[in-house]
Amino acid sequence: MYRSHNCGELNASHINTEVTLAGWVQKSRDKGFMNWVDLRDRYGITQLIFDEGRSEKSVFELAKTLGREFVIQVKGTVIEREAKNKNMATGEIEILVTELTILNASLTPPFTIEDETDGGEDIRMKYRYLDIRRNPVKNSLMFRHKVAMEVRKYLSDLDFCEVETPYLIKSTPEGARDFVVPSRMNEGQFYALPQSPQTFKQLLMVGGMDKYFQIVKCFRDEDLRADRQPEFTQIDCEMAFVEQEDILNVFEGLTRHLLKEIKGIEVEKFPRITYEYAMKTYGNDKPDIRFGMEFGELNEVTQHKEFPVFNAAEFVVGIAVPGVGNYTRKEIDGLIDWVKRPQVGASGMVYVKCNEDGTYKSSVDKFYDQDDLAQWAKITGAKPGDMIFVLSGPTDKTRTQLSALRMELATRLGLRNPAEFAPLWVVDFPLLEFDEESGRYHAMHHPFTSPKPEDMHLLETDPGKVRANAYDMVLNGNEIGGGSIRIHDKATQQLMFKYLGFTEEDAKAQFGFLMDAFQFGAPPHGGLAFGLDRLVAILGGQETIRDFIAFPKNNSGRDVMIDAPSVIDKLQLKELHIKLA
Repeated sequence: MYRSHNCGELNASHINTEVTLAGWVQKSRDKGFMNWVDLRDRYGITQLIFDEGRSEKSVFELAKTLGREFVIQVKGTVIEREAKNKNMATGEIEILVTELTILNASLTPPFTIEDETDGGEDIRMKYRYLDIRRNPVKNSLMFRHKVAMEVRKYLSDLDFCEVETPYLIKSTPEGARDFVVPSRMNEGQFYALPQSPQTFKQLLMVGGMDKYFQIVKCFRDEDLRADRQPEFTQIDCEMAFVEQEDILNVFEGLTRHLLKEIKGIEVEKFPRITYEYAMKTYGNDKPDIRFGMEFGELNEVTQHKEFPVFNAAEFVVGIAVPGVGNYTRKEIDGLIDWVKRPQVGASGMVYVKCNEDGTYKSSVDKFYDQDDLAQWAKITGAKPGDMIFVLSGPTDKTRTQLSALRMELATRLGLRNPAEFAPLWVVDFPLLEFDEESGRYHAMHHPFTSPKPEDMHLLETDPGKVRANAYDMVLNGNEIGGGSIRIHDKATQQLMFKYLGFTEEDAKAQFGFLMDAFQFGAPPHGGLAFGLDRLVAILGGQETIRDFIAFPKNNSGRDVMIDAPSVIDKLQLKELHIKLA
């Protein structure tokens, strides 16, 4: 056998035990007459000792040739370590080596394989198989495994059944672009990779599976950023004979279970807020509620006061930022420049210092007196020592800008503690949203989301006001999951397709299989999908998902390790009946 023990399990109780270990050389320290080598595997590090006076000459000389990341096997005796290391699990012992075998030599790695490395992100992505040997990445992957196992355990204990669904499917419009796969056996035709298993999980409900889940890869060809990948993993779930409350209870329970088992944190209550309230209070539909700074709408107390910027604005809104009333003009100007950046897009910003003596100092003192500014403070909840920041402009755009400022300030002030977890539900989303470019409505979630029954009459007269039976779970300012009660009858589904601009022919061509299934006794059903990558990253205290994915893509959607995507051979193109333009 290659090893009798791993490199993380030996301790003082093993002294005088003969052992066999195998792993990678972390580093070596040659003192001439004595050579120490740190041997590493997935489980930890064990110190080896090669002693000129106690080791065979051939073994001692061979040890001097070892380089970083050589793969070796050793046999020896566990002995007490003279200089003990309390920071290592194996720090009380070392191995006096009697036999050494080099299983594989290694080139000098392009960066140090240590917790704190000298390798930049690009080089570590290129040599990801080396990066995985580092504890931060290795531990992240093991953490992901632990989360996935707890998910499976929780759902299986509730009688959910894990069912695999196909990866080669029909292309259907679900919001993002599909990745397509040409079919060699069906000339001129293509599969698509699933953006989600949406239609299949609904068909499983028609099939009577009742409670389904799957930890599944999904694919979307969209612009990337730090928390997006072209392929990502969902915890995908569906239930039959349920209403919204049933689903919220199950997956609130799953989240509570994960927080308790993974983080040791008890969360008793998950607040529920409407989409309308979220937008009005926080400026986005995935608010971070670990801190305050709620929006205060100021139109009534700022307009018609001879300040032309506010008088001309559709919307005036502010936030009170705690404890920054002593900001210097330079610091305030820096924030004004920040909101003027193209990524935020504000044209300017008004501020009010709330002095400790109860007076106010503002950049618009010329137009507003102390009583006016006191009203601003009351509406925004500002206290002495705080600062009020105010933006104005079109309603939706201004809310988005102030939301970005709120999050930036919270980050700068240390209010986004990664060890604190604040989950909530956002409910009552609009069913449809109007797209100015195409001049028609689109489904805010997807075409299979059920409208609120009490809003059905508005589809004809005011479709933008129809609420959906949809819900998102938000954790620390991130949407970690979302779902809805589905349409389960053909007539309602046809009506939805009509309002989304599908012709009967288009609907039948793209979703005929689902419409046909609904005619054979489809039960009421609904579900939810969690983004596993993002959920794991947040539980792990990180903002980005890459280190929790074994082999991630970069911001251009490339795998720089294997150099994909890449061109393919002309013969392959010919077999696939494809000509490149």
